[in-house]
Amino acid sequence: FKNGYAFSRLPREGIGGDTLFANQLSQDELDDLCTKRTTLTYGQVKRSAPSRFTPAFVEYDKKVLKFDAYFMEEVSISPVENYRIRHVGIYYYLEDDSMCIIEPVVKNSGLVQGKLMKRHRVPKNDQGDFYHWKDLNLGIDLHIYGRTYRLVNCDAFTKVFLESQGIVVNPEEEMVLDPYTEQHRTPVQKPMVPASPDPFRQFLAYDTKVLRFYAIWDDTNCPFGDHHPCIIHYFLADDTVEVREVHRRNDGRDPFPILMKRQRLPKVFEDKNKNFPSCVLEITDHEVKEWYSPKDFGIGKTLTLLGRTFLIYDCDKFTQDFYREKYGVTDFQPLDVHKKPTKKVVQVIPPHNGFGIPEDSLQNCLSLVPKPPRKNIIKMLENNLKVLRYQMALESPVPEDKNRIFILSYFLSDDTVSIFEPPVRNSGILGGKYLKRTKVTKPGSTPENPIYYEPSDFTIGSTIEVFGHRFVITDADTFVLNYLENHAENFPAATLQSIRDHLRPQKVEVETKDLDDLIVEVQKELKLQEPFNTRKFHEAFHHFDKEGSGFLDQTTFLNICDRFHVPTSTILLKKVRWKGSCVCGIPLL
Repeated sequence: FKNGYAFSRLPREGIGGDTLFANQLSQDELDDLCTKRTTLTYGQVKRSAPSRFTPAFVEYDKKVLKFDAYFMEEVSISPVENYRIRHVGIYYYLEDDSMCIIEPVVKNSGLVQGKLMKRHRVPKNDQGDFYHWKDLNLGIDLHIYGRTYRLVNCDAFTKVFLESQGIVVNPEEEMVLDPYTEQHRTPVQKPMVPASPDPFRQFLAYDTKVLRFYAIWDDTNCPFGDHHPCIIHYFLADDTVEVREVHRRNDGRDPFPILMKRQRLPKVFEDKNKNFPSCVLEITDHEVKEWYSPKDFGIGKTLTLLGRTFLIYDCDKFTQDFYREKYGVTDFQPLDVHKKPTKKVVQVIPPHNGFGIPEDSLQNCLSLVPKPPRKNIIKMLENNLKVLRYQMALESPVPEDKNRIFILSYFLSDDTVSIFEPPVRNSGILGGKYLKRTKVTKPGSTPENPIYYEPSDFTIGSTIEVFGHRFVITDADTFVLNYLENHAENFPAATLQSIRDHLRPQKVEVETKDLDDLIVEVQKELKLQEPFNTRKFHEAFHHFDKEGSGFLDQTTFLNICDRFHVPTSTILLKKVRWKGSCVCGIPLL
């Protein structure tokens, strides 16, 4: 149906099922049905006649925006105030965009108040712009002719007008008051001064009545200070105080008893002259606010009397009765003021830096001027020139160090050790002094408590460690055995027995055989080993036997065997040495 008439529905699909867009509504027609349905139904709307034109000066006539503000004015010549706050009202006339500032009259302000700025258009900046009502809002600073005005509030018409123009009005702020004006608005209250006590009546009531306190004056913070026992007398007749020092016999102080003469002592006074030294300031009664009274004294209280600090630790019976009756104090337990023994501070010794002996380096920590460590003179005199000598071998994985021999000398006078290496010709090692005379610490000892080697530690076969090098003691001097036997009570029995067994071996029967039989036995032992170059082996023996005697010393013989990796039997060597024609030589094979 269309306008009340029936129409046939046009086909929307053609041959083959294709959509026929000609018989459908377009997108624009569909939009018109959605948006202009009211117009299609009721027709076009008739517009009303425009309103009459009204000029701005007529529309906004007698309409003024009023803001409450204040500004801060600096006061440079007044000793009472540094600045003042002045309240003003800022008026904005909408008809011509002009402004004026009026200050309300404050009674007895001494200022020329009223209209501070006449009505006119106020310039905003140097570009020729003027302030507009759109620039005004609460909580902003307004700069007008060098003054900064703070807008804090406005009237109801101003708020409604700004909101109608789409301006969000900031919340109101509290008006800042002038401190000088507020100070003068509050009435000055004169304090009520109590009547002064009658000194004559006080004298008649408390004559010959004195409070006695036992106190300690502590001046240990001063050089050569100490704890001074004192007695504080408080005279109730005139509120004066006297301090007496209690002297002991031979205390080293002058024997005068009065430490502080009888006088009234100020507790709180007006400190007007802060830059003037108080030690020479003469204080009058008008400058003192409060004097010391009996309520300021008591057991456990600390008082400062003329620059000295006193701790009250006890009082006499009359003083206790006075405080019990007048102030209701019941606790009169005396304090323990005996000087407690000072706790000894453990000195922290830094670790040894490796230079010199620890005893010598320790002197730098004990005194400002280092002194050499003390020596046992009696021990040095008794053991002078007494040296214990031991033969050592170096324990090292290096093959060249196996045949090195060292002589350890232990000096009994100061328990020091020195090591000497006998030089060996063509050994490649210079020899000579290996370790200078010094004390040697045992492994595992700490620098704080070093443990040094002693003669009891040197036994045959024992291993000692000297600054990272390990040595095995192989022999000792005969003097060592004699010294240990003469002082057997000072050494362990194992040490003495070790030296004694080495230097005095037990007699053992040696098996005797013919030299030819021994040579045959040695040759059999050599045949059991791996084959080696026999020609070079014989050449080496003849090379070292330069004289052609047919004998070699034991050391050279063992060196040649080690060079050609020939094992040596200890039993056979003893037999060869005993059977040889030369005691110190070994015959060539």
